[in-house]
Amino acid sequence: MIAITGASGHLGKATLEFLLRKTTPESIVALVRDPQKLADFADKGISIRQSDYADKASFVTSLAGVDTLLLISSAALGDERVTQHSNVINAAKEAGVKHIFYTSAPNPSLESSFTPAVDHFRTEALIKESGLTYTIFRNNLYLDVLPMVVGDAAKTGKLYFPAGDGKTSFALRRDMAEALANALTSEGHDNQIYDIGATTAWSFSDLANSISLAGTTVDYIDIPSSDYEAELAKHLPPVAVKIYAGMAEGIKKGDFDTPSPTLAKLLGREPVSLQDYFKTLG
Repeated sequence: MIAITGASGHLGKATLEFLLRKTTPESIVALVRDPQKLADFADKGISIRQSDYADKASFVTSLAGVDTLLLISSAALGDERVTQHSNVINAAKEAGVKHIFYTSAPNPSLESSFTPAVDHFRTEALIKESGLTYTIFRNNLYLDVLPMVVGDAAKTGKLYFPAGDGKTSFALRRDMAEALANALTSEGHDNQIYDIGATTAWSFSDLANSISLAGTTVDYIDIPSSDYEAELAKHLPPVAVKIYAGMAEGIKKGDFDTPSPTLAKLLGREPVSLQDYFKTLG
């Protein structure tokens, strides 16, 4: 059986949908804190089991009979997140899980400007130390977040962001979910670490040009990081400001510039491109 943690989230639900195309519902287990959130999947025959990242015992019970586990990283941050992931990894060992998949980030490091990448580095280390067979998906940034990042650039003609010439191998979340489902139901992924993103990488100048395809000329303006943080602070709490500012700094330093053929190979086609994505936004 294949189990997925955090199954009620956007990535989890999309992965469940693609898994249903690849295998029988009886072989899929969705792990979630509130089973009611997945009532529609229960109606399709998927087993919905209650579990909480903070409660290792709940995972030991809910992972009974599971061979392969997809650990979708939790929404917590820092030590809390790593502790939660440790609970799941240790429970998986105790329950007899053979293979663990994990959703990480590009270039995880203890020195990363993007603080979630520090958590991913620590979690990857725990997985490697566990003795479980592993497959790590270092998922790049979602194309899906770009509307929030570019804001009203199409109207103003200005795209402000402190990324310099840094590039990002953006990919659609549903493409990542489909790739996960394909890997979870196929062989040849033992102890592999995959960079998951587009086969190319795009700068924010490229983003501006892609928006311009819709008919409005947009210029990219590389603003100082301090200006970006000050603007974020008007709308977000300090912890979120740190994450988004760190992401921008990481882009500028090239941490997200990880083009790879792996996603396309797992999909059996090219993933949705930056230009195609902007076309879908109208």
